[in-house]
Amino acid sequence: MNIGKLNEELDKYLKEHKIKKSPIEIKSLKKHTKASEYYVHIVFHYYQDDKKCERWEGWIPYHNRRAGIDINDESELIEYLVSIYPLLKKETRSEWYDKEEKLWINKHSKRTITKAYFDNMTQAGKLGQWACRKCVDKTTKSTNNARRIQDIKEMGYTTATSTRFCASCKEKTTHDLLLPLERAKPTGYETWSSKLREKIMEALNYYDVYEDRFVSKHAHLLPDHKFPEIRWDADTKEINAEDMSNDEIVAKFQLMTNQRNEQKREVCRTCYQDGKRGYLFGIKYFYKGDENWPDGIPKTGKKAEEGCVGCGWYDIKEWRKNLNKLLS
Repeated sequence: MNIGKLNEELDKYLKEHKIKKSPIEIKSLKKHTKASEYYVHIVFHYYQDDKKCERWEGWIPYHNRRAGIDINDESELIEYLVSIYPLLKKETRSEWYDKEEKLWINKHSKRTITKAYFDNMTQAGKLGQWACRKCVDKTTKSTNNARRIQDIKEMGYTTATSTRFCASCKEKTTHDLLLPLERAKPTGYETWSSKLREKIMEALNYYDVYEDRFVSKHAHLLPDHKFPEIRWDADTKEINAEDMSNDEIVAKFQLMTNQRNEQKREVCRTCYQDGKRGYLFGIKYFYKGDENWPDGIPKTGKKAEEGCVGCGWYDIKEWRKNLNKLLS
């Protein structure tokens, strides 16, 4: 996305529709690298009797996979901003926040910690403001606010994330902006019961795929989805059935420590952002393809898994087997 071209497309739109006073002011482009989210910093101006009566300023995502937003063309982004412009007007957004608050009271009241963050975001949103995470941490004693915000995103809500100064905390903290937009189809992590988790561990014989060794049942291993969550879409998530066969488990999972799982997550995030597949142990070997994300393979969705095949992180055991075969 190019800020200059984006402003050109806005001017073009205004001329085509004979709009003299622009309702949209484009300030800059922003990004939240860790979440692979990209935003445009804008100001919406609202007029009454040809005079400005109110304004809304914030960040609008143009790439947010959990919200189902993936805009790569400047003209398309302008059309999107025009379409949501009426939704950010004070009266309209307040109605949206009120409706969602009632939904949480009726359906999600038991999720007390997550609800605290959601309530903080809605109250700030009504005022056109960002919500400080640390302010909620003080009351909930939560040690993982990122997980709570992720829960909210996985329910289909559209948010923006920024680091800014909090007058209450007297320091720069992480802030979130809950946008009053239609919720996307819920996404999220695949889940499994403790019984199924044990079945997965048994089927994979407590084999630490990164270390290439079998460990005891008490070792700190966890099931890792070979196909990384960052490339899932709303139709990718599946329910892991209790009667999943061993063959299905072997095809879908591998075991590694949480440290390696976090390392893989960062590698997959980088691949998702720049199209360069990662590699293990500094060895640029791929048993299928090369370091470039394959042409013609989408970034997300079930078909995207084809682009992961050949990467060592996707299936470490298969990668090691093929490398040893090449060496011998």
